[in-house]
Amino acid sequence: MTTFNHLNVVAQEALQLPDAERIAKIRSDRWIGYPRSKQVLAKLEDLLIYPRTQRMPNLLLVGDTNNGKTMLAQRFCKLHPADDNPSGDGIQVPVLMVQAPPVPDEGRFYNAILELLFAPYRASERVDKKQFQVIKLLRYIDLKVLIIDEIHHILAGNMNRQKAFLNVIKYLGNELQISIVGVGTKDAFRAMQTDPQLSNRFEPVTLPRWEMDHDFLRLLASFERMIPLKNTSGLTQQDLASMLYSMSEGYIGELSRLLSSASVAAIHSSDEKISLSLLKSVDWTPPSKRKRLLEGTR
Repeated sequence: MTTFNHLNVVAQEALQLPDAERIAKIRSDRWIGYPRSKQVLAKLEDLLIYPRTQRMPNLLLVGDTNNGKTMLAQRFCKLHPADDNPSGDGIQVPVLMVQAPPVPDEGRFYNAILELLFAPYRASERVDKKQFQVIKLLRYIDLKVLIIDEIHHILAGNMNRQKAFLNVIKYLGNELQISIVGVGTKDAFRAMQTDPQLSNRFEPVTLPRWEMDHDFLRLLASFERMIPLKNTSGLTQQDLASMLYSMSEGYIGELSRLLSSASVAAIHSSDEKISLSLLKSVDWTPPSKRKRLLEGTR
């Protein structure tokens, strides 16, 4: 009887699926609790249990594109889902995650919150009425942490719009006595600096690029246990690990996508493992080269 000790239980079960379903599993999102992510989640948990005060603590989660910021925030949301609260008056939503609008616009921001809460609204409604409705709803659901993804979008507006949007964030935090978590690229630092009072309230937390070290090898080992391939790839071997690092350039999102593509190719080839030759055959452009190609088209 064949054993698949290189896989965890969930991945072993996925081996029983038809190839099409197995490929769908490989391409779906997966969570790996690496050391830095656990540290950030611990900080977010502290915000959740922090007593309501006039000056609530906030976080600014910053990292390069495709380095796991949004997935980490989504993980925190999944750990604290909405509760029907059958013994209380209404549903409780301890954590709410909303994406900042493409440009800093107070009305569009309130629209996004109302849509997440399935609340009826008119897009043409006056902003002050939307604000009143949002405040009332967030208080009703007993919100404790509001996560604003892509917060660097603030910089897409002129200075007046930037200040107005930051005032909205400050107002929500003060009025509801909730913690706010901004998630974005390094430009988020610059966005916050336009309001010194607000920037002082946000503790910056960074997700740096990975180094080619022991932690990266542990990450590869975790990926291998989760990807349902029948044969052992040995991703932590020096040659494979070095190539994976070079191709992903130390970004966990790039690594995950690369491994998914390589795993699908391994299934189609019947090798059922990721090798150096297979990696070389994958249609892949490293992120820095992609950026140069895009800049060259401007």
